[in-house]
Amino acid sequence: MPTFEHTSVLPLPPGTVFAWHGRPLALERLTPPWESFEVERRTGGIRDGGEVWIRQKFGGVWFRWHSRHHSYLEARQFIDEVLEAPFPRWKHTHSFTADPGGCTLNDRIEYAFPAGRLGEAVLGGTVGRKLGRAFRYRHETLRGDLERHAMTAGRPPMRVLISGASGFLGSNLAAFLSTGGHEVHRLVRRPANAAGEISWDPANNRLDRTRLERFDAVVHLSGASLDRGRWTAARKREILESRVKSTRLLSEALAALSDPPRVLLSASAVGWYGDRGDEVLLETATAGRGFLSEVCQAWEAAAEPARLAGIRVVHPRIGLVLSPAAGLLRRLLPAARKGLGPRFGNGQQWMSWVSLDDVLYAFHSAMVLEALRGPMNVTSPRPVRSIEFIKTLGRILHRPSGVPAPPRLVTAVFGEKAQEGLFSSTRAIPAKLTAAGHRFASEDLEGTLRHCLGVFEEKPL
Repeated sequence: MPTFEHTSVLPLPPGTVFAWHGRPLALERLTPPWESFEVERRTGGIRDGGEVWIRQKFGGVWFRWHSRHHSYLEARQFIDEVLEAPFPRWKHTHSFTADPGGCTLNDRIEYAFPAGRLGEAVLGGTVGRKLGRAFRYRHETLRGDLERHAMTAGRPPMRVLISGASGFLGSNLAAFLSTGGHEVHRLVRRPANAAGEISWDPANNRLDRTRLERFDAVVHLSGASLDRGRWTAARKREILESRVKSTRLLSEALAALSDPPRVLLSASAVGWYGDRGDEVLLETATAGRGFLSEVCQAWEAAAEPARLAGIRVVHPRIGLVLSPAAGLLRRLLPAARKGLGPRFGNGQQWMSWVSLDDVLYAFHSAMVLEALRGPMNVTSPRPVRSIEFIKTLGRILHRPSGVPAPPRLVTAVFGEKAQEGLFSSTRAIPAKLTAAGHRFASEDLEGTLRHCLGVFEEKPL
């Protein structure tokens, strides 16, 4: 029977590493971003009898997995074994043993191929490669999260409220915080139907303020997507109003509480600075011009009621978050994999990129470091020019890149969004985070792309 194993030594005791795996959303946090994966429901956690139902896409087809946990040994082991899956056997043993360096984590999977020898002949190499990529990603992500949470191990767990928790950033932040032992609640734009949910309707100025008491931190991420559709006049109005109305409603509600949160993180973006060429942009830089800058200025201003009420308000000005699951990288990948990675304009525009993990870790720092307040650039300390970005992506994928993208064609397809999102230059530096002692997990563009794409070896996939 085929067997796969991946082992790492992690710098924390077995009990700490084991506890991380038993917390809500651990599976979501460990799932590689290149996988199409959904948890449909779960019961009972990782203890004996706990079950989970998921959907996963493989070869363009969605498959269902249903597994049950057993052989639970506190701080030592748990096993999940499939009851229904594309594979007739799939037994995953998670083992945790003490090591001089901390904890040895071993993931061992015993499986059988569908259709016997024929299935093995067709899928054998593919399954091994997919598991190797996935578990290297899992262990690297786990190590980073454990080390980050260890920095604040002496602090009590936080009670955190997140708006936009179903979105890309919000769902990842919820998983990071939850696995770190914090209590996560969500603002949802529908009737609340689960524990930890609070219903609100920003468009109609509705929010149950009585349920906002006693949170340690509130993270506001909701707003209409910038990526969807062309920026027509109606769409631009929706983008602006969705951010301003929701921020004003939430900040006014928090300001009126008898027991308000210590900190409000109200998201913004480096679009605040506009197209600034080679200018180095610290948080003290003036605002730019253009639609995105106008949106960010109004967005940040809408949180003023919370600041005036004495709540520490932080505006994370988020750069280009690198993930194959969302944003510019997701849109570029199909062309880049065909050797058509595009060069926009002359390629000299600065791109203020940031890894997903560093966004999550920066938010965590902003929650616990009192020195962080006001605008805060959430970008890598090492921005790159757009030609370097696309060349690096092509090198990792072993594909040619830098094919000129005709400006007229790009503008015809994307409209105003292309000018502000693809042809503008923003060289933002995270001065406040650096001064506060925040340590970035990934300052290297190539290393970040390799991690989020699962391309760890110097050979094509």
